[in-house]
Amino acid sequence: MSIKYKKLVVGVTGASGAIYAQRLLLHSKEIFNEIFLMMSRQAYQVIETEQGIRLDKEHFEISRWLGSSAPNIHLLDDNNYFTPPASGSFRHDGMIIVPCSMGTAGRIANGISNDLLTRSADVCLKEQRKLILIPREMPWNVMMLQNMTKLAQSGATILPASPAWYHKPENFNELADTVVSRALQLLGVDHNITPQWMQEEVNHGK
Repeated sequence: MSIKYKKLVVGVTGASGAIYAQRLLLHSKEIFNEIFLMMSRQAYQVIETEQGIRLDKEHFEISRWLGSSAPNIHLLDDNNYFTPPASGSFRHDGMIIVPCSMGTAGRIANGISNDLLTRSADVCLKEQRKLILIPREMPWNVMMLQNMTKLAQSGATILPASPAWYHKPENFNELADTVVSRALQLLGVDHNITPQWMQEEVNHGK
C-alpha cells in the first residue's frame, strides 16, 4: 500500500491489549507519512508481560517491537508539551489511543490533561478532530459508562476492542486486525487489512 495519508497521533497506555497497538503501528507505518507516538510507563510493562518484548524508553528501538524499521514513527516524551500534538495549530488526520485504560479515559472525559497524551486528546476534542479510544476493560462499572458517554458527547469515538470472528481469523494477529481495521476505517483510511463484510459475494455476483 502506497503512503497516502499525512499524520497520525497514537497513544499507548498500560491497559491490557498491547497487540492492538503493535498491529496498528505495523499497518499505519505503511499508510501515514508521519506517526507521533506517545507511550505511558505502564505501556512498556504490559508489552513485556504480554508479548515478551522489552523496550528501552531511553534508547527506544521500534523495530524490536514491530519486527521492522519505521523511521516515520516518532516517539515523543510524554512529559514534554513542546511537541506538535499538544497544540491546536498542529493539523493531523486523527488520534487513536490503543489500548486505552479506563484511567486515561476518565481523565480525558473530565478535562484532566496531566501528560502529553491526555493533552493531545483534549486538543482533538476542542479542535473537533477525530479521536478514537479503544478500551479493552471488562466489565464496565457505572462510572466507566458515564465517562464513555461524556467522551462520546464531546465528539470522541469509542471503539471497544471486540474482535470480529466472521472472517474466520487464523491467528491472534488477524483477530487483532479486525479491531485495528475498523479504527483506521473510522479515520477515513481506505485499506484492505480485513475484507469488507459480504464484499467478496458482491464482487462474484458482478
